[in-house]
Amino acid sequence: MSKMLFEDLLYEKDGLIKGPFGGDIKKSIFVSKSENTYKVYEQGIVLKKDIDYGDYYVSKEYFERKLKRFEVNANDILLTGAGTLGELFIVPQNAPKGIINQALLRVRLNGNIVTRDFFVYYFKYYIKSIISNINGDSVIPNLPPLSIIKSTIIDIPDIPNQQKIASVLSSLDSKIELNNRINAELEAMAKTLYDYWFVQFDFPDTNGKPYKTSGGKMVWNEKLKREIPEGWEMKDLADVATTIMRGISPSYREEGGICVLNQKCIRDQSISFAPSRRHDNELKDASSRLIEYGDVLVNSTGFGTLGRVAIVKRLKEPITVVDSHITIVRSESENIRKLFLGYSMLIRQSEIEGLAEGSTGQTELSRVNLGKLKMVIPPIELQSVFENFINPQFQKMANNEAENEQLSELRDWLLPMLMNGQVTVGETKENLDMAAEPKVEYNKQ
Repeated sequence: MSKMLFEDLLYEKDGLIKGPFGGDIKKSIFVSKSENTYKVYEQGIVLKKDIDYGDYYVSKEYFERKLKRFEVNANDILLTGAGTLGELFIVPQNAPKGIINQALLRVRLNGNIVTRDFFVYYFKYYIKSIISNINGDSVIPNLPPLSIIKSTIIDIPDIPNQQKIASVLSSLDSKIELNNRINAELEAMAKTLYDYWFVQFDFPDTNGKPYKTSGGKMVWNEKLKREIPEGWEMKDLADVATTIMRGISPSYREEGGICVLNQKCIRDQSISFAPSRRHDNELKDASSRLIEYGDVLVNSTGFGTLGRVAIVKRLKEPITVVDSHITIVRSESENIRKLFLGYSMLIRQSEIEGLAEGSTGQTELSRVNLGKLKMVIPPIELQSVFENFINPQFQKMANNEAENEQLSELRDWLLPMLMNGQVTVGETKENLDMAAEPKVEYNKQ
């Protein structure tokens, strides 16, 4: 382990650079995309890990004249410099030519001192905490001056040990990524089946053939202004769900207490327990608002998160509640299956968002308006067939999410242990071989 300045990790010229001043990259200089334009890399690219995000471009002439210093190349590391601070993104080989905007920093490394893979882990779980202390806060709204960051003293192992540490941690990330891919496939399969049966109405008829395509009888529904299969009903969500209620207004605490899910916990149509917080030990008003397996959670306030839907696949803790920004939808009726209700709402997030009311920044989805969501209800027998068909996939997704949570916690715990020598790479590697599973293709049958 060697002590050095953060600056020593960087490429000699412009190894760490912040985006141009706002006046140099305002909307008036943007042009339409062409072969001779340069893409403006925005913060959303880093946060979403999507190189195609954003649609702003500058001309080659303006790039050459004012912005060449801020050019983005393959293998550069982009770092968010304000708001959601410290998120990293490695620019891929096929990235379009472009420049960073004022919300990003570009990092280029001295490959003789530090490897790119090690730096990503090292920054995310170690250097960022040092920068936090420099800034005097555990959450950094803005970065300290670059001169301060560059002069920060850090400890860093030699290249061979960097490679070993990165290999251990990347094996965990590879397993997490594999689980995420499997879950994405399973979720897509479930939604496709729902769409085929309950939107296109090509569920299996008594002969096992697609109902509507095979001439199944359809009847006009005046409220929906379209045809639905004979014997099906149209109902409002309020008539289908036995529970539509908001969560609690928690009294937060740092330790102990019960788990509270907030808006940040609902993401990508699943539930992450990592951003959850703690409520006082006494249940008080929370006892009637405990969430259960199969509940549908709907983000009901907030810009950018309003209308997000997730089905509760599992509970990290048996006593778990949601805060008042989330609505719990539940059916305990014998005529509605939980997973049918869940997927009926999951595929209609944009429609649910449209039920909200209020001014910009104050939009809210009330329980009354959510209850107006129109539902096409098939016979309970068909709901049961659907639920029985996708339930094994649903359980597999729940298991993968739980495993990813454990792997993420292990990864976050390992880095400082590896850095300070409390755990050796050899000991860790021997116990983590199971995490580095080969890539598989999930059977779509």
